[in-house]
Amino acid sequence: MVRKTAQWRPDRQDIIWIDCNPQSGQEMRDIHPFLVLSPKSFNDKTSLVIGLPITTAEYNADNPFAVSVGTASGKNDNKISYVLCHQPKSFDWRSCGTKSHPLGAINDALFSQVCERLNQIIQLT
Repeated sequence: MVRKTAQWRPDRQDIIWIDCNPQSGQEMRDIHPFLVLSPKSFNDKTSLVIGLPITTAEYNADNPFAVSVGTASGKNDNKISYVLCHQPKSFDWRSCGTKSHPLGAINDALFSQVCERLNQIIQLT
């Protein structure tokens, strides 16, 4: 008997690789780590993932809308990475070659910080 293996789907708190192209203005471009905000059930049903880009750009150390999450980039392992809470985005994760990031997911405490910072901007609660 051959067992089917479950297909990977991004879930809330996961860090994934996502292709941000096409982009406009000062938006990120190319492939970057991305923090998933939306739950797996939504991501699976819609083929969309909602989240926040992650960058190692050092000028974000002073950005009040960025949360430092340690080293989350595969290319720059010794650089601090920042979740950009002011750039929520959605992508069709199935069509843009999304892959799981080697770091897997951020911890609950950092995810709470990200959600609090995002809520300061969009004021949902």
